[in-house]
Amino acid sequence: MPRRSTLAKQIALLAGVALLFASFNAGLYGLLTRRLSNNFGGATQAKMIDVRRYLPFEKDSDLARANASLRLSGDLPVLDGAAALVPVYAAVINALYPEGSVTYEGGAFSDDNYYGENFAPDSKMQYKNTVRGYKAVVDGETDVFFTAAPSEEQKQYAEEQGVTLRYVPIGLEAFVFFVNAANPVDSLTAQEIRAIYAGEITDWAQVGGIHRPINPVTRLQGSGSQTAMDRFMGETPYGGKSPLVLFGASIGYSFRYYMEGMVGNDSVKMLALNGVAPTKENIQSRAYPIVAEFYAVYREDNPNPNIPLLIDWLLSDQGQRLIEDSGYVRLGG
Repeated sequence: MPRRSTLAKQIALLAGVALLFASFNAGLYGLLTRRLSNNFGGATQAKMIDVRRYLPFEKDSDLARANASLRLSGDLPVLDGAAALVPVYAAVINALYPEGSVTYEGGAFSDDNYYGENFAPDSKMQYKNTVRGYKAVVDGETDVFFTAAPSEEQKQYAEEQGVTLRYVPIGLEAFVFFVNAANPVDSLTAQEIRAIYAGEITDWAQVGGIHRPINPVTRLQGSGSQTAMDRFMGETPYGGKSPLVLFGASIGYSFRYYMEGMVGNDSVKMLALNGVAPTKENIQSRAYPIVAEFYAVYREDNPNPNIPLLIDWLLSDQGQRLIEDSGYVRLGG
């Protein structure tokens, strides 16, 4: 009987501990997780590009189509690019390359593949994204890389390897800032955004919003968006963040089409900058304050005869129309 009593007490104690942990987790959810569900940062960073949507030669791909007068053969250039430009260079392959030029390890594209891990070594389409992709074009693994402007570290790596890269502008894009869709702030000035990231403006009430801490989210160093942000900040240093920003609402940044056409997150909105919205018209006219060119990048000493043909086609009316149909903005008028 004493043993049964002791066992009953132990079971009750374990049940009490379990209940305590359950209550703690519920409280933690109420205090942090539920409050942070309105915080754009965590929800957005979980979003990735699904490369499967943009595979060449697939009937259901979300690619722009072109009836190109040019068809490449022979030594086909290996194309790679930043996440935001997958729809562009995949559409170029679809338009100019023969079927069978995109291959996969195991014979099929992996359902779990968000970073191009199973493109076969002989595939003419690769996906290493910006940080690894710049290195690949310098090292000669990629022939043409589609990207935003390089970081200082990426330019330095090319110089250290004795490689000269050619940067050919092929289209226009806007660098944008975004917040949760429920945030009442619709526009900020460039000075206000720099002050936010410098730690000088720390509450949304200081810029016309509700009284709530601002959580300024940054990106991976060397990524195209972080390089653009570093350029935007200029001589203004980034400030530290208070732990209270965990209870606040975030602001983040990226490129317009990546947010609007690829990620497509209805829970966020892009901000106007200095009162100007990042529309295609405002990008084309450069009324929007931060318009960036994006590039086809290749080694100057690359002897592949198809590279100049590819570049000339990208700058032709057909190529520029394909870039526009892919969701970006063509050069010129």
